[in-house]
Amino acid sequence: MKAIGNKQTSGKQSTGKGIAAAIEDSSIDFGDFFRGKLPGKFLLLLGWLALSRVGTYIPLPGVDRAAFSGSMTDNSLFRTLDAFSGGGIGRLGVCSLGIVPFINAQILFQLLGSLFPELERLQKKEGEAGRKKVLQYTRYASVAFAIFQAIGQVLYIRPYADDFSLGWIFTSISLLTIGAVLTSYIGERISDIKLGNGTSLLIFTNIISSLPASVGRTIDQALKDANYAGLGTIGLSFFLLVLGIVYVQESERRIPLNYASRYSGGLQKSAYLPFKINSSGVMPIIFSTSALALTSSVARFSGATGFNNIVATLNPGGSFYLPTNAVLIAFFNYFYTFLQLDPSDVSDQLKRQGASIPSVRPGKATAAFIETVLTRISVLDSTFLVIMAVSPAAVEWLTHLTAFRGFAGTSILILVGCATDTARKVKAELISQKYRVLDFTSDT
Repeated sequence: MKAIGNKQTSGKQSTGKGIAAAIEDSSIDFGDFFRGKLPGKFLLLLGWLALSRVGTYIPLPGVDRAAFSGSMTDNSLFRTLDAFSGGGIGRLGVCSLGIVPFINAQILFQLLGSLFPELERLQKKEGEAGRKKVLQYTRYASVAFAIFQAIGQVLYIRPYADDFSLGWIFTSISLLTIGAVLTSYIGERISDIKLGNGTSLLIFTNIISSLPASVGRTIDQALKDANYAGLGTIGLSFFLLVLGIVYVQESERRIPLNYASRYSGGLQKSAYLPFKINSSGVMPIIFSTSALALTSSVARFSGATGFNNIVATLNPGGSFYLPTNAVLIAFFNYFYTFLQLDPSDVSDQLKRQGASIPSVRPGKATAAFIETVLTRISVLDSTFLVIMAVSPAAVEWLTHLTAFRGFAGTSILILVGCATDTARKVKAELISQKYRVLDFTSDT
């Protein structure tokens, strides 16, 4: 019996060592990528992304697309949204609304969650079942937003329509709505693959698709004007922005923890509570851009000249664009940060785990301390995001060149954020794969 007990103890120890080795050995070989499910996941991801691009090349019928595309040069907000849609708006594709209606629906329900306790309970207290129900409500709302924005877009392209008849209006609105619903569906399926956020990856793909042509136009302009210093300044600024984004994305505020009891053996966890500086990622910028686009849609739908003039000041280059965009980014960043991390919930979890923050009493005092930390982080992150948003205008003023669309701080943040997020998830999948292999080997 003693020998059996020793054997069992030895087996448990070897299993523990196997698990520890899997987590500590974070080195990844190129061959590890092909041993698990990752190749299949990436092929599925590429398939969905390719399908999302098809709709941008299927044009709406009965529209002079060349004339409409030429008119977009005077509308800087449309140029920004066109970059987010991968050129779908300029081509008047059936999927030109893209993921924007779904984002607007998400904004709506996140705001409503702070106003209605029942909806907040579904979002935070009901677990997976509650989140699925809220997601279903968001889908319904996204269809309503898609119809509304499709009407606005149809009214906007009226001067370029061959036959502005009732039949054409109904067909165009239907096609644009179906395209938006299809894009939202693709975004959900991409999120299910668990290699990144579907909304962010769709926008990432659209920006990448328009980047080569945009870079080419900037280089052509610089060569034509012999503005080599300006071109070099844009290249250097692009590099510095990427470096700064990666630094902030990986930064975190670590709060030390004390445990009431420690269990011997097993893996030792770091005794700190980490908060990412940029915990909200690119979502505040996406939300801000979508909110400004929705305002533009309302203006087109209303047809009021005075309202259109006011909205024009909110477009990129307008007198109120930068301050309005900064305020919206700060608001959505603060709101999204506390939507993801509720200080009271974090305090309760620490209390259940027997952990406490040094010199801070458990309970309400801990929740207040965490709220203060998150508020300060939110202010710092909002400042960073605003700098990202206004950087293109500053560089264009300095270089006298039209910075390529991919240079925009929002675009860079989305590109770098999505890339680092996907890389992090791939690394976690590879480490988890090593853990399963070592755990299985230890058990046998």
